[in-house]
Amino acid sequence: MEPFTHNDGNRDELIIQQKRDIEKEISDTTPLISEQLPLTCLYAEYSGDEIFTAKIQDLSKKYKFIRRTRPDGNCFFRAFAYSYLEYLISNSSAYQEFKKLAEESKEKLVQLGFPSFTLEDFHETFMEVIQRVSPDNAGGHSAVQDELHKIFNEQGYSDYVVVYLRLITSGKLQEEADFYQNFIEGDLTIEAFRHLEVEPMYKESDHIHIIALCTALGAGVRVEYLDRGEGGTVKAHDFPEGSEPRIYLIYRPGHYDILYPN
Repeated sequence: MEPFTHNDGNRDELIIQQKRDIEKEISDTTPLISEQLPLTCLYAEYSGDEIFTAKIQDLSKKYKFIRRTRPDGNCFFRAFAYSYLEYLISNSSAYQEFKKLAEESKEKLVQLGFPSFTLEDFHETFMEVIQRVSPDNAGGHSAVQDELHKIFNEQGYSDYVVVYLRLITSGKLQEEADFYQNFIEGDLTIEAFRHLEVEPMYKESDHIHIIALCTALGAGVRVEYLDRGEGGTVKAHDFPEGSEPRIYLIYRPGHYDILYPN
């Protein structure tokens, strides 16, 4: 029997090229972070779908706006960072606490065994972004909000923030490995999970990523789940459990966007 190597190779190349074309189309047409949009824009996506229409109606009782993120596998981390910094712009004391925590985070990661030279550039950029959105900056809240939006739509800055948050998440998983091992299915060790599912860019996030990051930064997140689950209401989940949410996200299978309460 003839081997299929050549044909298989062509097919693989076609699949890879198709994937690249799709990714290019997404990056060309979808900003990393959109402007604020009315939540009602979701109706158009689910036109004729009674289950989702009812749930969007339920959601609109609690939220007025949505801000979309690019669906590139980094959407949770990007949405988290943008939403939390947006909250901190209006809360000077919380901003100062977070800035101190961020400054000290690099040394903590080094103590956990992360190479200092790997962290250097990412931490430096992370701190630069935090400084650029300080509530005390000239121009007031509106100017700082504009700066935040500009930063997060510059791929270089935006991606460096995502990378650093992935490293913080990975560090938390390592620090409390015995606890987080319970969340991992199959035979993967925490170390393998960190290297395969947390640290690489474009890897989607699950509950374990959210809990670890929220715990590491002391930030509460409420995630509203828009899916085909029973009932006409959207189920919300707070991370960590019992915390007061500062960040509001909507989850649809495989994707996170930012929400704004009424």
